[in-house]
Amino acid sequence: MSELIEIRNLTVRYGEYTAIKDVNLSISQPDFIGVIGPNGGGKTTLLKAILGLLQPSSGEIIFSEKLENKQSDIGYLPQINKFDHRFPISVKEVILSGMAGKNRWIKPYSKKDDKKLESIISELDVEHIVHKPIGELSGGQMQRVFLGRALISEPKLLVLDEPDTYVDNQFEHELYEMLVELNKRMAILLVSHDVGTISSYVKGIACINTEFNYHPSNVISPEQLKAYNCPIQIITHGEVPHTVLGQHDHQH
Repeated sequence: MSELIEIRNLTVRYGEYTAIKDVNLSISQPDFIGVIGPNGGGKTTLLKAILGLLQPSSGEIIFSEKLENKQSDIGYLPQINKFDHRFPISVKEVILSGMAGKNRWIKPYSKKDDKKLESIISELDVEHIVHKPIGELSGGQMQRVFLGRALISEPKLLVLDEPDTYVDNQFEHELYEMLVELNKRMAILLVSHDVGTISSYVKGIACINTEFNYHPSNVISPEQLKAYNCPIQIITHGEVPHTVLGQHDHQH
């Protein structure tokens, strides 16, 4: 096991408001960790702290020497609903922008970079849309493109913020199958609301609702979620789609 990041007693505050408190987590090369929790529970705050977009109020995040350049060694797939679809940029340009962490804005792209681009385009099956404006893509196509942007720098850690939002069921399945393959060569940290789906793919589940608990397994029960102070729905999958909700008393 090759450790990449050690998070120790991490706390992040916005003024008087504490977003996350005393987070402790190690992320190593073979890890595939799903991060779940309610809206406002601190999931995105945790990702931003790891990405260096927020400074800890206390505690620390220690990066191993294997992450020499955090801009390129950590690939990031943001929520696509936060991207301006009107921005005049093509699929190819979006994917290549993932090389910016290697100073490619001021250096010309090499033949090696071109081969990486060709490999990513083929792996994600976006050859037919490579010259399209990003604003013309479907949700699933856009997720493929931004995943390509995150992968082109050959990161050692891939961070994804709710990648299953705004995609259809078919692409959702394809996405997670791709992540299983990618996990063979990089660690993955995935934020999702759907514990029922991610439990089929991840190796461990982290629950965050200001406070943080890590469950070193992909099997987690409603009782454990309650113990972890993680009030989210459990969604199960079967022939008949349904959602399992918590029990409540009825008054007639």
